[in-house]
Amino acid sequence: MSETPGRRDPAAPLLEPARSRPAGARAEGDPHCAQQMGAPRLDAETWETMRSALRTHTPARVALRSAGRSLATSEILDLNWSLAQARDALHTPLSLATLVPSCIAAKWTPLRTHSAARDRGEYLRRPDLGRRLSADSRDALTALDAKPQPLAIILADGLSPLAIERHAVPLLLALRALVPEIAAAPLVIAEQARVAIGDEIGELLHAQLALLMIGERPGLSSPDSLGAYLTWSPKTGRTDAERNCISNIRPEGLRYPEAAEKIAFYLRAARQLGRTGVDLKEDSLLPSGER
Repeated sequence: MSETPGRRDPAAPLLEPARSRPAGARAEGDPHCAQQMGAPRLDAETWETMRSALRTHTPARVALRSAGRSLATSEILDLNWSLAQARDALHTPLSLATLVPSCIAAKWTPLRTHSAARDRGEYLRRPDLGRRLSADSRDALTALDAKPQPLAIILADGLSPLAIERHAVPLLLALRALVPEIAAAPLVIAEQARVAIGDEIGELLHAQLALLMIGERPGLSSPDSLGAYLTWSPKTGRTDAERNCISNIRPEGLRYPEAAEKIAFYLRAARQLGRTGVDLKEDSLLPSGER
């Protein structure tokens, strides 16, 4: 029976017997296998040149140095440093002493609220508590008896309070330059909060739209990424499918001007079409024949 190149004989065993591999030979995929298979080995200078070129395009961990069959000490130390930064971003409390004055300097007087999670430990163990307001915060917002608002802005610490401290106000200023009317929107700070808490806050403020900015889960190369979620007609029980999200907002990721342009687009489109989420895409405002 002739064998078609690229196709496997169905009668052949799925796994090649171990005895067919010579003792001491490395498996395919092993970093040293290429040399055994006859591939040319790069000299150290060429390798470093290629590695440096790759690193200019991404902070991701690519082209790691090795020592024998293990990572080089410098790579292990760098990984530990990134892990320490991620842990710090996750556990360091939101600095209201930094954030509140920044909001006031930007001409917003923030309202302070807290989720039903009493502290950081409970927040991490009970995600459901981070999605709803504490009784005191709910009563305080209810007592405002707010008139219907076109927009409510919520700053939530999320999983990286550092992201809110660093990026929320600069992003708001960039957005206000494009959408001046957001200057009149109420601004709420929510501690120990997750995304869905914006639904309850927006509902209590009778907001047509809720724009929630939150610290994203820290990554090994991004401990301070900010996410922005936009929800039409916010109310308790909304699902993530009913929101639009712009992610990785920070100077090393999606920069403030570009992020502000995207948020401004979704604000206008949501108001025009009366929806957000999976029913609102970047081409939603185009005529149907051009999508």
